[in-house]
Amino acid sequence: MSTPIVGADLFRTVMDGAGGRCWCTGQCGQSHRKTEGRCLKRHGQGRVRLIAAPADPTVTERAAMGLPVSGLRAWCPTCHTGACRAVQRTAAAAPEPDQYGLFDL
Repeated sequence: MSTPIVGADLFRTVMDGAGGRCWCTGQCGQSHRKTEGRCLKRHGQGRVRLIAAPADPTVTERAAMGLPVSGLRAWCPTCHTGACRAVQRTAAAAPEPDQYGLFDL
């Protein structure tokens, strides 16, 4: 298994916990129905290189640097990008908190 130069122990721990397989169970917007509800991509399988990233895609990059192993998951780049975009779409569709009472009479 190829590992990053920095944080190799952390990376291995996250990958071992996921069995070397992408953790996504639909957060990316795909149902993964054909693969029992979980992404089938595995680290090192073909061109796939999983990443260790926050389980919660709303976590900022700065906050992610301080997360413990329990806050990280193995993601394939496709699912991680999809999960981040899904969060952004949800946030963009939500009204701004200071606008809740704007049209109340």
